[in-house]
Amino acid sequence: MPSFTFEKISPPARRAPAVATPKKPRGLISQMIDRFAERRARRTLQAERATRQDKKPAE
Repeated sequence: MPSFTFEKISPPARRAPAVATPKKPRGLISQMIDRFAERRARRTLQAERATRQDKKPAE
């Protein structure tokens, strides 16, 4: 039989909500990558629309 035991101690209850950390401004490189990605997405979307219009049967 063990001579001593350990008790589980529960953490203290939080009384105040956690403070949200302020967002850091995005870096210049991140902004540039976002711009390139957005332009590329627009280009592909326009290309898809153009191919759809070309494939429509003539009435």
